[in-house]
Amino acid sequence: MLPHYYTVKGYGEEEIVIQKSRFIAYVTRAETEEQAQQFIAEIKKKNWNATHNCSAYMIGETNHIQKANDDGEPSGTAGLPILEVLKKRGLKDTVVVVTRYFGGIKLGAGGLIRAYGKAASEGIDAAKVVERRLMQIMEIAIDYTWLGKVENELRSSVYSIKDIHYLDKVTVETFVEENQKETFTDWMTELTNGQTVIQEGALLYQEKVVKSS
Repeated sequence: MLPHYYTVKGYGEEEIVIQKSRFIAYVTRAETEEQAQQFIAEIKKKNWNATHNCSAYMIGETNHIQKANDDGEPSGTAGLPILEVLKKRGLKDTVVVVTRYFGGIKLGAGGLIRAYGKAASEGIDAAKVVERRLMQIMEIAIDYTWLGKVENELRSSVYSIKDIHYLDKVTVETFVEENQKETFTDWMTELTNGQTVIQEGALLYQEKVVKSS
């Protein structure tokens, strides 16, 4: 598992018009090639009457699956520019389809490359880029009397609460950086006067939206 990487938060859609041609970008997360191909097929079905439905995707920890499709546009003017945007933005597990409805004015190779690249980039912004960082879940078991204090302290700290389970005792699941586990445990122990049981839970990715530049 990678310590951290970038992908899209979810589905995004954006339309731009260049020289009367409509370029509609559709973006989503795809963790397998099958998911990417299914998304492309859905967009093609939705836009069955479009002039072109060009696409690209990058999948896998090492980006070992990379595909680009010009769908009838001149070779290298659509799919590759979309793929280059994914590479430039450093996105994994992401698929982009840019649908074009021809407006009657030819753009030329350079114009097409710029148009498809711009549409892809704006679609990605609409989908929102997130950083996924691998974190240790620390499970804090406390009596209900400590919940208010612990929750308030956590919410004003650098640590994020994942979930709270209300059973005989309260268990608060918290995202903690691997190198912060000992510091976190010491802090929680001191905060509750030692009246807490802390265990390591699963390793999970925490997502944080990255503001577009």
